[in-house]
Amino acid sequence: MADKGKMDQAKGKAKEAVGKIADNDRMKAEGKMDQAKGKAKEAVSDTAERTRAAKDTMRDKNR
Repeated sequence: MADKGKMDQAKGKAKEAVGKIADNDRMKAEGKMDQAKGKAKEAVSDTAERTRAAKDTMRDKNR
């Protein structure tokens, strides 16, 4: 999922750049939204990884 987050961020940066060049406010806004979506996906993925790691640690301590 983190890879998808990075891809969304890259896509967003590209859209934003094209929007700036073309003076297209909608394209710039879409780019910013894609970047935000990518950051959110990364945050969710990081949280899930940390949760799994904590769960594994707790399981190992109880053995």
